[in-house]
Amino acid sequence: MSRNLALWYRKPAQEWVEALPIGSGRLGAMVFGDPRMEHLQVNEEAIWTGKPHDYARQGAYQYLEPIRRLLVEGRQKEAEELAMEKFMSEPLRQMEYQPFCDLYLEFGGIDPAAVQSYCRALDLDQALVTVDFAHQGVNYHREYLASHPHQAIVVHCSADKPGMISFTASLGSAHEEIAISADAEGLVLQGRVQPDGISFQAQVIVSAEGGTVTVDTASGSPRVEVREADSATILLVGASSFVNFRDISADPAGRCAAYLEGLQGCTYEQIKAEHIKDYQKLFRTVAFDLGAQPVDQPTDWRIANFDPNHDPHLVTLYFQFGRYLMIAGSRPGCLPLNLQGIWNDQLKPPWGSKYTCNINLEMNYWPAEAANLAPCHQPLFDLLKVVSQTGAVVAKEHYNCRGWVLHHNTDIWGGAAPINHSNHGIWPTGGAWLCTHIWQHYLYHRDREFLAEYYPIMRDAALFFVDFLVEDERTGWLISTPSNSPEQGGLVAGPTMDHQIIRELMHSCVEASMILGCDTELRSQWQEIIRRLAPNQIGKHGQLQEWLEDKDDPNNKHRHVSHLYSLFPGKEISPDIDPRFSEAAKTSLEFRGDKGTGWSMAWKINLWARLHDGDRAYKLLTTLIREGTYPNMFDAHPPFQIDGNFGAISGIIEMLVQSHLGWIAFLPALPAAWPHGSIQGICVPGGFTVDLTWDGGKLTEAWIHSRLGGECRIRSRDSLAVYDAGGSLVAARKPTDEIYAFDTLPNQSYRIVSGRERSQH
Repeated sequence: MSRNLALWYRKPAQEWVEALPIGSGRLGAMVFGDPRMEHLQVNEEAIWTGKPHDYARQGAYQYLEPIRRLLVEGRQKEAEELAMEKFMSEPLRQMEYQPFCDLYLEFGGIDPAAVQSYCRALDLDQALVTVDFAHQGVNYHREYLASHPHQAIVVHCSADKPGMISFTASLGSAHEEIAISADAEGLVLQGRVQPDGISFQAQVIVSAEGGTVTVDTASGSPRVEVREADSATILLVGASSFVNFRDISADPAGRCAAYLEGLQGCTYEQIKAEHIKDYQKLFRTVAFDLGAQPVDQPTDWRIANFDPNHDPHLVTLYFQFGRYLMIAGSRPGCLPLNLQGIWNDQLKPPWGSKYTCNINLEMNYWPAEAANLAPCHQPLFDLLKVVSQTGAVVAKEHYNCRGWVLHHNTDIWGGAAPINHSNHGIWPTGGAWLCTHIWQHYLYHRDREFLAEYYPIMRDAALFFVDFLVEDERTGWLISTPSNSPEQGGLVAGPTMDHQIIRELMHSCVEASMILGCDTELRSQWQEIIRRLAPNQIGKHGQLQEWLEDKDDPNNKHRHVSHLYSLFPGKEISPDIDPRFSEAAKTSLEFRGDKGTGWSMAWKINLWARLHDGDRAYKLLTTLIREGTYPNMFDAHPPFQIDGNFGAISGIIEMLVQSHLGWIAFLPALPAAWPHGSIQGICVPGGFTVDLTWDGGKLTEAWIHSRLGGECRIRSRDSLAVYDAGGSLVAARKPTDEIYAFDTLPNQSYRIVSGRERSQH
């Protein structure tokens, strides 16, 4: 194992946020690594509370106009009270993601006091957790993986002397309604989340080289005993009865049997090799180097003592850990990453470990395209197919509108109605924001078939706002009401973020409809709405207004910076477009300050990068790693919330490459702390992949790899020259140009060198 791409520790995990995560997309586990009593806390993505249910409140639309009128009259509290009584979801709260089971391996012959040379590690290049230690003259080695090809959690135990592997394997679960049994093949745990809800099953099979394997079927605590083996392999498979948001009739036992059948005849080495091959197809698409070797200290020490001037390697490790989490937790055919990815050990997890759509779910997938993990984006698109159906019922019952709508949360049942409380739950742009991911995926890949499949979801999300928006009596602008600016200020009319998201959605729908040659009449309506929609405004403090009224408080330090959506992830505000609005956004960002929850700091990294302030972005990244990261590198809201991990790696990419304005900008926000480095495999719209090398804070060389062919546009204030792979000059930037374009051929690469090196070529 290379420590260049490894998290490693000198002691077992004592707490869950010290354990190391593994995942197959559907199955996940947290590995504690105790030499004597090993514990794997296991999750399966579809184990949730509840059952198929329609959350919409029938006839709620009858109270929409009274709520709007109360807001116009300044009677906010009364509007919120009426909405709580007549307009909210049924039930008021959505369901919760649940833990699955626990695998325990008790090595009775190991004396913890006699353990030496202990090392627990997560190898990011192989998606492999290892535990190594010496005990009474024997070197022990354990490996843990979650195989996507075989849909199994696998543990392999070995030693450097024969006959030294002895342990007892058992299963447990946090759920009460479970039964654990043993048969000739191994252990079976079956249970149900609640009497009429999702059922589940786990099966464990143990095999060994040498020694004996005995399944205890008689005792009250079923277990598998391994004695004096040379090595042993433990296979855990699991499944639930979930089919889709309307159907929980699947047979978990049948699914587990099918997984085990696929493992028959496979040796551990074969399972491991196929796992690594499958994983590395995704992981090895991006390499990142800041010209530094890792500090020779355990990862928990490096996090707690992170010094950006002396340990820049930790940034590259953090970046690749985020990519690892996405591969481990989001594969095609799986459910999307929730607030904790796929890892959760609590029956009552924070915020239900749901899909929170007023930034957190979107943040989970911000880096999917740019970080060369586009296949991992697919579960989010699958969820959109669900919520566009449930949201159509909510649009009709709550707003009497066409199309579909999603508020600030959803769950495995596709809940789309406003939940929790009217002062923050009535926020109708969650679905619109998610739709921007459809358009982003199209821009990166130019896949017309994909666009044709998902355009109806975008179109119907925009159709909702054709009916929903109303004219503001004071300004004549079209506004979104009732709504809120997540998650503060209460129920209002016309929050800035709503209009930014709606404008972006409608711009995307206009372009998509032109590409597909459809919806001409609707396109005209969208264009008229874009023209009339309430614009961004600069307030009396020089800030970007968060609300329709100029009422921002410069002392407000709230974690959400919702009104800066158009700076990031949107593209409406940029120093390269209109410095007035980028300065106003900067003022608002200064008001909020650098402190915040983990995900809030991650968002601010992206915002400062878009403002071309790499040093400020890096300051936030430093704080996030040192103060907002758990020992196992999970993001700390606190508690654990995985979006900060993904938001931060998005921010790192934004510091190195930006492409949202239709051209590629190299090193737009490079911090002074990274004078030398390289990154390969970053994707940009148009089917291009970018490799960069820099030295002394300046670009030395770039490669543009064109998958689709077509025009490539680059923005640079330096003189650049472009060569094809054969070394022939393709284009050179004129001294007066800042943006220039050159034509590329499909599957061709182009070398770009800075002006100071042009004379060498």
